[in-house]
This record gives sequence, C-alpha cells and structure tokens, in this order.
Amino acid sequence: MYLIFNNYLKFSSTSFKGEIAALAAACLWAVASLIYGRLGERIPPLQLNLIKGIVAIAFLLLTILISGELVPNIAPLSLCLLLLSGVVGIGLGDTAFLAAINSLGARRVLLIGTLAPPITAVLALIFLQERLNVSAWCGILLTILGVAWVVTERTPNTSDSSATHLWQGIGFSLLAAMANAAGGVLSRAALANTRVSPLWAALLRLIAAVLILLVWIPFARRQGSFQLKTLQSTQVVLAAIFAAFCGTFLGIWLQQTAIKFTAAGIALTLLQTSPVFIIPLAIWMGEKVSIRAIAGVVIALAGVGLLFYLS
Repeated sequence: MYLIFNNYLKFSSTSFKGEIAALAAACLWAVASLIYGRLGERIPPLQLNLIKGIVAIAFLLLTILISGELVPNIAPLSLCLLLLSGVVGIGLGDTAFLAAINSLGARRVLLIGTLAPPITAVLALIFLQERLNVSAWCGILLTILGVAWVVTERTPNTSDSSATHLWQGIGFSLLAAMANAAGGVLSRAALANTRVSPLWAALLRLIAAVLILLVWIPFARRQGSFQLKTLQSTQVVLAAIFAAFCGTFLGIWLQQTAIKFTAAGIALTLLQTSPVFIIPLAIWMGEKVSIRAIAGVVIALAGVGLLFYLS
C-alpha cells in the first residue's frame, strides 16, 4: 500500500497532488459512511469510533515500518497542534458524525458536513479578525441554503418520532461540522510550515483521538450512555475493518496530504465533495434520491466554492 501511495505522489508531483488527494479522500469517506451507517445498527458511535481508530493506527504503524520513516521530524508546537486537532476533529467530531448517521443517514450527514468550511471562515472572522468580503458571505449563505433545502425535505413517512431523530441528527451533524472545522484549522497550522509527513500527521492525530476516547468511555459507561456490544458476526468485524481502512487510514492520510500540498481553501472545498460521490452509491443501494436532494448538493458545493475562489 505504501508503494502504491508513493507512486501516486510521484505521478502527481508535477501538479494537482493535493487536489487529487482531496477528491480521493472525499470518495473514500462516502463509501465508508455508508458502511458506518449499517454498522451503527450494531455498534454504538463511541465504540465504533474507537474501533476504527485502533484499526487505522495499526495500518499506519505497518505503513511507517515499511516506509522506514521511523522518527518524525516535527517541532513541539506542531506536535501539540496535531494532537489537539486529533482530539477535537476525530475524537469529538467523528463520534458526533457516527451518532448523526444513525439518526439522519450518511447522505444527509455528509451534506451537512459542507457547512464546515463556512464555519471555519466565521471562526477565523471572530477569533483571527480575518475580514470576509461580499462574495464570501454569499458563498456561506448559498451553502446554508443548499443544506437547509435538503435536510428539511419531508417524506410521506414523516412522523413525530422521525422528526425527533431529524433534529437530533442535525444537532450531532452541526457538532461534527464545527469539530471538523476546528480540527482542520489546527492541522493546517501544524503542517503549513513544517516538514512533518502526512503519514505521521495522520498517526499522531489518531493516537490523540484514541487516547481521549479511552478516557471518555468510562465516564459514558458510568452515566449509562455507553453500552458494550460484542462483535459476534465475522461479517460485522470485516466490515468495520474495511470501513476503517478506507475512511480512516486512507482517508485521513489523503486528507493530510491535501492540506499539506495545496491551498487551504482548495483542500477544504474538494474534501467536502463526498455528497457528490455518495449520491450514485445511494441510488445503487436502492435509496430513492429526489431531484431536490441532488440540486441541494449542487447549491451547497457551489456555495463552498464561492466562499474560497471569489473571496
């Protein structure tokens, strides 16, 4: 796997290395999200996040051993930023993401995830005093409009119970988007002016996430919000490993590659294209996707693009 990925880097060394990595990550996240949606019926979000983190760490350690890059070249400040990014973006963000999938489904949750770049821009405005021009605000509003148009679409089977799940899922999705935005900013700050490899960046983030989850689980169990469920089915175990390999191991590695080798705005925009990839997958799995849903995805992604390219 390392050799394949290394050949990809050489192939794309002339240009578009970060862009290709971002699109590949978005596609893998779409595939993994559908699998996580099925696994969520058997495994609670906190436990599932821990499992996928451990599996991905094992793959990353194996890849590092094969590559021979045993010692990371990283400054203390960058190390702290990456660890904090893992705690926020993966530990908190992915747990909320998996909980949201159980309520809303992968397609809607990935679409709400397109709010992460606008949230990042607003956070930068508040805390870093980075000014936004008119086109940037138009992009933010367009993204919000596209997301809202899809999420509020009612189906004939809508009931009070499904409405409760809807708002619960929206809450978890927004929390995941905010955590993803904060994690992305921290990761970008750590990688922008350092020589640390995307491979080590992904590993350090995942280690921090797994450690915070191990601390979190006893408190969740004490409060009765965590239930340990045994993985009795070999099919479930293999599905969890495959999803972790695609979405966490390869996905986060490619994400860090995109953030390192292309502009932050381009990387964040292309990393949010998962809703485009998931639509044909959802149709193939028998899910009914309306014209309104497809139009909402196009509007939301156009807003993300407008936010960065014309700002």
